[in-house]
Amino acid sequence: MNLRAARLALVLLALAALAVGVDNLGRPLANPDEGRYSEISREMALSGDWVTPRLNGIKYFEKPPLQYWATALAFEGLGANEYSARLYTFLCGLATLLVAGFTAWRLDSAEAGVATMLALVASPYFMALGGIVTLDMGLTLWTTVTLCAFLLAEHDAARPAAHRRWMALAWVAMALAVLSKGLVGIVFPAAAVFFQMVLQRDLSVLRRLGWAYGMPLFLVLAAPWFVAVSHANPEFARFFFIHEHFERFLTHEHRRVEPWWFFLPIVVLGFLPWAFAIPGAILRAWRDEARGELRPMRVALLWSAFVVAFFSASGSKLPAYVLPVCPTLALALGHYLARAPARRLALWCAWGIPVALALAVAAWQAPESARDAWSRDMYTAARGWMLGGALALLAAAAVGTWLLRGERRWLALVTVALGSVLMIECVDRAYDKLTPRQSGILVAERMKPFLRPGTRLYSVNHYDQTVPFYIGRTVKLVNYHDEFETGLTAEPGLAIPDTDAFRDDWLRPGDALAIMQPGTFEKFQRQGLPMQVLLDDPRRVLVRKP
Repeated sequence: MNLRAARLALVLLALAALAVGVDNLGRPLANPDEGRYSEISREMALSGDWVTPRLNGIKYFEKPPLQYWATALAFEGLGANEYSARLYTFLCGLATLLVAGFTAWRLDSAEAGVATMLALVASPYFMALGGIVTLDMGLTLWTTVTLCAFLLAEHDAARPAAHRRWMALAWVAMALAVLSKGLVGIVFPAAAVFFQMVLQRDLSVLRRLGWAYGMPLFLVLAAPWFVAVSHANPEFARFFFIHEHFERFLTHEHRRVEPWWFFLPIVVLGFLPWAFAIPGAILRAWRDEARGELRPMRVALLWSAFVVAFFSASGSKLPAYVLPVCPTLALALGHYLARAPARRLALWCAWGIPVALALAVAAWQAPESARDAWSRDMYTAARGWMLGGALALLAAAAVGTWLLRGERRWLALVTVALGSVLMIECVDRAYDKLTPRQSGILVAERMKPFLRPGTRLYSVNHYDQTVPFYIGRTVKLVNYHDEFETGLTAEPGLAIPDTDAFRDDWLRPGDALAIMQPGTFEKFQRQGLPMQVLLDDPRRVLVRKP
């Protein structure tokens, strides 16, 4: 299979991946992130206030608004549904894939460009997050564009017009990264510039950044929202810049405490079944740039290490945080997959076989890990799809190994990527079976027949992120603050402070519905508060005022 055939196979694979991706965009939104960010966008589109983000009607300043804006526009054009909620994330993932492949082609070779894209398509971690509503894929796109445009500008430094175009793109992308997730959009590009200066041992890199046109571009794009939201909300600046960036990084306030090595297995195993090839790929890419003035691959690798170290040092860790390293590691992996001896690649690919078998065993035993019969039934229903995903990975690793031993490199790379796409499809289908645990869509459906314009809605000691999105209305929080602390401090009347005040409000005339956890319901039941149960499961109870 030659390179031309590999390109054709990549196109066909991309169409298959797109079909799988679009199909999975319609599954129910999951808690917490998908519900949270989709609801903020829904409320923004409904209110027409594009400056102050609100969640459940309460000011919400944890993140900048770029994804909210994009999704609100999608809701206005396509309706507020799961497809439009995931559209921006999906398109960001697709664009990141193309940017990585284009950069590898320009800086390395056509073979490396194709192999880089195949490596990213084969990454279950990257592909899965392309279909989940988080802010990390948007950040990944814009940090990748910033880094790649900077490397391409350095590559074209002898051609002033091309250099200016690439640097202008880098400044624009950096502004969009800041509007995606805050100051990391500046920190990460600054790290790339630093590594370039260290590797070249030359401070003249700073003079080539295009400050005269770049800084105005950056400020025109990034600054207006920060100015507008600070003017409209005096509490914003302190919360966003101090709490969200420094206190969150340096403390354990958000209770997302994990060991320092938390992200390392996520990064490595995220590239299954090529996980075991990553050390060799990094070493090969580093060595191949031992000579020469420009060393873009080394910059990319040092940048990847910095991103992992940066988030590892944080007091708050979530698995999706290190997604931005996937495209840059794919550059090294693509370089390696296109050049390493096929039989050596066969060895790395073969290691995916025992991993897939272990995943199959874990899938089979998943129902036994359930804490209750309700969850066990869902895991049992999902088990067939989970096994299917493990078997797809097993088949990809086995067939890929066999093809590589026969020196059919490109057919093997396409086969492995296709197996990963099928695995993601199976995992998504399995996740659908867990909907009652992961989403409030069933609660919302049970609520809808009882909703009237004047019906009061309460969420007691609890907040399900997806319910407001599915009922198209906000709920009154009772004795619940968490991420709403800043917003409720500014507007305390938007919530009920404690359960005693809730009891009085519940008893006043008019229809009312409330969502709470089973323990809270049992407490009210013992107190004799009149409540009719509409839905009851181990996670929540939905009640109606009789």
